[in-house]
Parts: sequence; structure tokens; C-alpha cells
Amino acid sequence: MEKKDTPWGAKVGTIRRLAADYAGGMRTRDLQKLVEQDVVRALDVLAGDRQPEDCEHAGLGRWPRRVGLAFLGMSLKLSPARRLVLALAVLAAILGLFDLSFKIQGRASLAIDSSPFWFLTSIVFLLALLALELVDRLRVRDELQVARQLQRDLLPSGTVELPAFEVHHAYRTANEVGGDFYDFATLPDGRIVLMIGDASGHGIAAGLLMATAKAALGVAVDLDPSPEKVLSVLNRSLLKTGDRRSFMTLFYGVVDPVSGGLEYACAGHPFPLLRRGGGEVEELGQGGLPLGLRAGLEFESGRTRLEAGDLLLLYTDGLPEAVAADGKEAFGFPRLQALVAAAPSAALLVERSLAALESHLGEESLRDDVSLAALEYRGV
Repeated sequence: MEKKDTPWGAKVGTIRRLAADYAGGMRTRDLQKLVEQDVVRALDVLAGDRQPEDCEHAGLGRWPRRVGLAFLGMSLKLSPARRLVLALAVLAAILGLFDLSFKIQGRASLAIDSSPFWFLTSIVFLLALLALELVDRLRVRDELQVARQLQRDLLPSGTVELPAFEVHHAYRTANEVGGDFYDFATLPDGRIVLMIGDASGHGIAAGLLMATAKAALGVAVDLDPSPEKVLSVLNRSLLKTGDRRSFMTLFYGVVDPVSGGLEYACAGHPFPLLRRGGGEVEELGQGGLPLGLRAGLEFESGRTRLEAGDLLLLYTDGLPEAVAADGKEAFGFPRLQALVAAAPSAALLVERSLAALESHLGEESLRDDVSLAALEYRGV
């Protein structure tokens, strides 16, 4: 005999489905971890520099003070009008804690407890404040979506076709808008430009700095594509358009697809890794300070020659500096060099690098953007 669900069982199933949809498909364990992370992050952000120095070793006794500092920080981050609304909500909640009942005398005596009224008033004030903050958050989200789309438009999309090269690339962002960028271009004389950079900071500011640098790079390459000239022009451009905290690292190279000759310069960027056909791995770089720090920076270029079968990896520091869930172990350069040495192709190098990164992170989120581009030289 077929078993049929009871009406009560059907209602429970409906409630469970609604709860699962509302929670975005996350399980109870996931929700608990997410709440814990949000609480710790909120306390750190709101308390800011006001956290006491002994909080780290104060055990449970630190929480009341941290909560108080977080409340103070939250109040100071609100506009004066919203700060007043928050103060009224707190005052109403405090009044609700006291027994403020009063009596109405007449033919019949009526006692009224005002505590529920004050609690309800506090809730109304908090809901109004939440609605105002939510509207602001939605506006910022819309602006971030526009900025993120702009950033995607500045990065290569899909398959990159370059003469004599097989190219595979990937980008992972730690924020709505990141500061990493990379690009490839073919010059009128047939040479190929390779570039990868990392703008300081995260969010919209880093994205805008990246867009500014990308535009300046285009002009600099048109004027003189030599590495020293391009980096000098970009350094002057960043000093004029950015503030003192705006800087960026950059690796820039020009390669002849026919001869394999590569001329490059590096401004504070992690050195690209070049794996030769025999399996040995070399670092390409001459050091140098990041762009935009000060005027008059001088850059030295290096030269090498690619042979058929050589594999070149460009990447940003978010990859080797990615920290595991324990907060102690970084992904590290030795692990990255081992991946480069063992990869049989550009496609597998990118695939294995991302897989190793995800395995290393576990359930931890990225703290910095990760960009990588693998180029396998096939010769002409």
C-alpha cells in the first residue's frame, strides 16, 4: 500500500523548503559559521583602533568592552540624524526595562503597564534606522556592480589569441572590485606586449586606479613601447592623478614572436616564472620600487630568449600570499614554483594552480585578488 503524506507532513515539508530558499541553500553549520565570521568582522570594523591592547589575551572578559567599543564606533559612523534615531531607540529600550505602569481612576480603576509601549517604540526606531541603512547599502551595491562590470571590460575575456603563443588566464577577486589587471597587445611591428599589475587597496578605489593605469599604459605604449619608457611614463601619470597612498606594481614585457627575444622590466611586482623545456625554472625581474611612490624612479630592463616549449607564468601576489584557514600558512613561492616545473602545458598550469589554491584555502575566503596568465611559447 502506498504511503501518503499527512496534511501536517506536507505543511512541514513546505516550511522546510521555504526556509531553505530563504537561507540561500546554506546548511545550519554554514549559517552558524557565517554568523560567527560576520560578528567578529563587525566588531573589528566598528571598534577599529579603539580596541584595547589587552583584548587579545583577555578571554571572555574582553567581549563586554569590545561590544561597547563597537556600539560607540557604530554611533560615530552614522549621520547626526541617524545617530539621534539610534539614541532614541536605546532610550526607549531602557525605559521599557522599568516598571512604569500607571493607573486611571474613575468608576473603575485601570492599571496600564507602559513597558510594552517603550519596547515597541524602540523596535520601530531600529526598523526605521535599518531601512535607511539598507537603502544606502543597495545604492552602494549598484555602484559596485557598475564598477565591477567596468573592471571586467578592462580584462581580457575568453580565449586570447597571440602569434606563437598558447595563452590561458584566470582571475579571482577578493572583493566586489579588485585592483589586479593584465593584458596583451600586438604592436604594429608584430611584437607582443605582456603586462600584469596590482593596484594598491581594494574596492572602488583600486578599480579606479587600475582603470587610470590601463589608460595611461595605452598612451605610453603608443609613444614608445620600450619597458623603461613605459614604466617612467606610467609613474609620472600616477603621481599626477593619484594620491600619496595610490601606487601599483607592474611587470611589463615586449616579446618578438619570431625570434623569441623578450625585453622586460619589473616595478615592485612578483617576478614571473619561466620554465625552460628542460624543466628548470627561472625568475624574470630586476627589482625596483612600485609605480606612483615618488618622482624620478629609474627602471632597469632585462633580456632573455624564449625557446619552443618554454612556459611563462605571470601572476599577482594574491596567489603566493593566500593564507589558509588556520591563518598561519601561506600558499608560498616554493609551491608555485613546483607547480610551474611540473605543468605540461599552459592550460594545465592554470587549472592545477587554481585547484591547489582552493585546496589550500579550504573554507577560507580570499584576502587579496588573484590573477595568473600562463603563456606557452611554440615558436614560429
